[in-house]
Amino acid sequence: MSKTALILRHLAFEDLGSFGAVLEDQDYNLVHAEAGIDPLPDPLGADLVVVLGGPIGVNDGDAYPSMTAERDWLVPRLAARRPTLGICLGAQLMAAALGARVAAMPRKEIGFAPLALTEAAREGPLSALEGVPVLHWHGEAFETPAGADNLAGTAACPAQAFAMGPALLGLQFHPEAGELPAFERWLIGHSVELAQAGINPASLRRDAGTHGPALRRAGQSMLRAWLQELPA
Repeated sequence: MSKTALILRHLAFEDLGSFGAVLEDQDYNLVHAEAGIDPLPDPLGADLVVVLGGPIGVNDGDAYPSMTAERDWLVPRLAARRPTLGICLGAQLMAAALGARVAAMPRKEIGFAPLALTEAAREGPLSALEGVPVLHWHGEAFETPAGADNLAGTAACPAQAFAMGPALLGLQFHPEAGELPAFERWLIGHSVELAQAGINPASLRRDAGTHGPALRRAGQSMLRAWLQELPA
């Protein structure tokens, strides 16, 4: 029987990426909602919710009211432990909805680098990412919510992933993106941010060519493993 996955997107080119094929293979019917435009449905209705990334922040509710609306919308879903996956901004929204602090980092973390996995991560779905450079693209970070397991970190950001039981997973990094040619949309779309950060897009493009295929395989393996562990 087909299941419903609600995909909450904040920016057109920050989409499901390589995760889309996995969800379709697992018989999920994908329903997309555009943040700030489409009304948010019943928070408990979808079998799975995926909250994607974007360039605005959890604490930008005054300028972007959808941030406050999404955080509050997530509260009852997370409290009910309904399957929810957050990526980058999506993970920050989950953390905030769970009462954790989200704040700006001293400097942005943009580029490909491997994760340092915790023991809890090595025993779960994130083990597929061991030693694989993943895509980082964020200027804010979350603290691990109370009661959640910290799964990974980097030198720049000690809390890169958290899980609360088998159904809630927040990922600060991007395991769904970073492969050419689709990654070129990120470089073009975030050109101003890259220039402000002093990052040469040519180096990111080169790294995407080197690491993108392995990241796609590892990211898809991670997602399949997580979906298999979801409660029936």
